[in-house]
Amino acid sequence: MTDAPSKTLRPRSRLIHGGVARSGFEETCEAIFQTSGYVYASAEEAELAFINDGSRFVYSRFRNPTISMFEERLAQYEGAKKAFATGSGMAAVFASLMCKLRVGDRLVVPYAMFGSCLHIANEIAPRFGIETVLVNGTNLDEWRAALAKPTTMVFLETPSNPCLEIIDLPAVCKLAHAAGATVVVDNVFASPVLQRPLELGADVVVYSATKHIDGQGRCLGGVVLSNDQAYIDLMAPFLRHTGPALSPFNAWLLLKGMETLDLRMDAAVASAGRVAAFLEGHAKVAKVLYPGLPSHPQYELAKRQMSGGGAMLSFDVKGGKEEAFRFLNALDMILISNNLGDSKSLITHPATSTHQRLTDEDKARVGIGSGTIRLSIGLEDTLDLIEDLDQALMQA
Repeated sequence: MTDAPSKTLRPRSRLIHGGVARSGFEETCEAIFQTSGYVYASAEEAELAFINDGSRFVYSRFRNPTISMFEERLAQYEGAKKAFATGSGMAAVFASLMCKLRVGDRLVVPYAMFGSCLHIANEIAPRFGIETVLVNGTNLDEWRAALAKPTTMVFLETPSNPCLEIIDLPAVCKLAHAAGATVVVDNVFASPVLQRPLELGADVVVYSATKHIDGQGRCLGGVVLSNDQAYIDLMAPFLRHTGPALSPFNAWLLLKGMETLDLRMDAAVASAGRVAAFLEGHAKVAKVLYPGLPSHPQYELAKRQMSGGGAMLSFDVKGGKEEAFRFLNALDMILISNNLGDSKSLITHPATSTHQRLTDEDKARVGIGSGTIRLSIGLEDTLDLIEDLDQALMQA
């Protein structure tokens, strides 16, 4: 197989050519190696293959040419030594933590997280004898108190799902490293285009590639990336033996998605800023949270850490759940869905969907009210989005 250009490419070009490994047919488009296994010319060749030095593909649960191209392309773009693809974003989150955590270890996480991530931290990790400590992610004093003790791992989202809290990554990473912790950042809301956690001090970055990386609602996928060789050496056997493998076809779709990732994000960010400004001035909206608006509580921090406000925003419809539902049901073009990061704009009511299982106290703690709406901006004409939101709000 022949490889991609050897020269160092700029980020836009890496999204097209990074990690390419052409077969002997010299195809233009990356090949889908839709195979579970591989054959050997002799028993001796098979024996050598299982040395597992990376020179030979032996089983697609371990490595596959299409999946390897996707991993290498994203690693190059992210600036990471190694990327590990998984079958879903939650598989990536679980593996990123459990490859290292052991009985007696300590995990510190913020309250504001996606519901399934919080379930891993609060429900699953303690079953393995792991202590989980929760903090207000925007309060550095709470981080200092929690990280005053030796800690194994820190896991966080920034911006958070669904209310877009921004965590001071350099400050938290410094505190975490002083406590001996490995810092894992879920960067899915910002995407690799808008935020570079590894450059801000994080040790590990995870993505649901289902979201902006695919960006077209076609497939599931996840990724774990790191520059920490000791961590990489833990992750490789964990994935090999637990098997949350990405399919070759999904890896190919993600490769295709990466070719337009920054173009799609630029368009969605520009649209999201205009939509957020419109909603902030609407009589039926009580509050808008968008990192690109000066009204956002961590606006200045967001400007330092992110190169754009993102494609996600949340807002509160006046009147609570009843009016929020009336608004959602009146939408004509924007689709009700718990997914995000699509070319189509998607909207959901977190209190009754993605964060339904949180207690009322926990919802209130992270800012999820009965009228809270999460909106993922797609690639439609911005004026069509604003008109659809306006007419639906007028019916609430």
